[in-house]
Amino acid sequence: MQLETVIGLEIHFQLNTKSKMFCGCANVGPDALPNSATCPICLGHPGTLPVPNQQALHMGTRFALALGFTIPLVTKFDRKHYAYPDLPKGYQISQFDQPIGTHGYLLIDVAGKEQRVEFNRVHLEEDAAKNIHAPDGRILVDYNRAGTPLLELVTEPCLTTPAEAKVLLQELQRISRYLGISLADMEEGHMRCDANISLRPIPEVGLKLPFEPNTTGFFPKTEIKNLNSFRHVERALAYEIKRQTELWNTGTPPAKEATHGWDPQRGVTVEQRVKEGSADYRYFAEPDIPPITLEAAYVQGMAKDIVELPRAKRVRFMAQYNIPAADAQLLTDTPDTANWFEDMMSELQAWFNDRSGSDEVPEEEWTKQNSKIVQQAATWVTTRLFGILAEVGRPGEVSHVSPGHFAELMTMLAERRVNLTTGQVVLKRMVESGESPEDIVREGDLTQVTDASAIVGIVDRVLQENAEIVAEVKAGKVAKAQFLVGQVMKLSKGQADPGIVRELLGNKLGIQL
Repeated sequence: MQLETVIGLEIHFQLNTKSKMFCGCANVGPDALPNSATCPICLGHPGTLPVPNQQALHMGTRFALALGFTIPLVTKFDRKHYAYPDLPKGYQISQFDQPIGTHGYLLIDVAGKEQRVEFNRVHLEEDAAKNIHAPDGRILVDYNRAGTPLLELVTEPCLTTPAEAKVLLQELQRISRYLGISLADMEEGHMRCDANISLRPIPEVGLKLPFEPNTTGFFPKTEIKNLNSFRHVERALAYEIKRQTELWNTGTPPAKEATHGWDPQRGVTVEQRVKEGSADYRYFAEPDIPPITLEAAYVQGMAKDIVELPRAKRVRFMAQYNIPAADAQLLTDTPDTANWFEDMMSELQAWFNDRSGSDEVPEEEWTKQNSKIVQQAATWVTTRLFGILAEVGRPGEVSHVSPGHFAELMTMLAERRVNLTTGQVVLKRMVESGESPEDIVREGDLTQVTDASAIVGIVDRVLQENAEIVAEVKAGKVAKAQFLVGQVMKLSKGQADPGIVRELLGNKLGIQL
């Protein structure tokens, strides 16, 4: 029996509004004193009236438009009932049949192939409080999080692999950050995922099934709750595929929908309860909040404010700067990095125009004319700068180097005022001190030596001190000559022009280096 996997995701984004969803309490983080940001409204006291957060509505609408959702003329809030200690009112104010967006989509790239992911809906709601399990067995409740604005995005059951789910979540994280609606850090709880998964047999002639699928062609799904990292999502789905495949192969596939939790230590999912349906939540329209009319002018204004999204920016970077997909991915991972890179490229063009006295040309045309320099700059950002930032405990924080200083260093490399080895030393000092490369090179006497007459004496000394290596090179072991190059660079304190070093050594040894 051949089985195919069906995956759908429910993703929650904690919106970074100033206040909570239905009251004026500050939208505080997890470090705030427990129960310090509460009021009668978010604590569910009788007689209190909720007031929708306009900033949250703006954020939700902008997100929906960015993902191609249809925005309704009228949206409303509903009460979703369930009884948990972290839900002070005994119900959650959410949206049921008239959300802020329906039927959206997103294009993602998985293993080099473009894939369209369909979304069913996107809606606003409030978060629950946070249960804290004390060492003595008591369950404590911090109500600071109660009422925090959430945006929930629900996909159609259109994903087929854990890898697709992971890529989708990573792209949605980037989009939420580009739009400025959420920090979307899964480990910090700003972004959470519930994954629904089921298997179904690929139709075969004469195949008898234990029971029939539902009217939409699916079999009972398992929901994995509150996954808080991309890795956990991928691992939990992979485990469920294995578990459910074994059940199908033994003739006992899941007969009912269930909710599971993920145990990362054991690498297994654990059943928690039978999954509720919408009828169990007893939805009805929130009587204290009237329906909200979204005028066409409001929606059109929101649409104009949508920034260039990560995937579109990646495609543009690849075309404009002629860089590979992997580099474009790194350079557009966050809006700060992408904006820094573009600022640096503008500065790089200005440096070259200033030194060459060239007339101003559009940046896109300039990057084509100087593609080698542009590609070198991109490579230095994604390898050397990112590597140094990781070493000093500031991964990805490119703002620690000004775009102008980095462009100046790239100009110095192109003009051979510093070589690659010295350039890395200069860049590290730029990260550590914030100084300009010009100052660092001058103070450290790091300018590259390009005068052959100043290098030839060092070359002769290396040849004299390494007679055995010279003999081996002349005997045909040309690769040994790289040792001699290294010795010249060492004696010149890294300042000799490597090209001139190789040329001088080659001439004296009678070989091509």
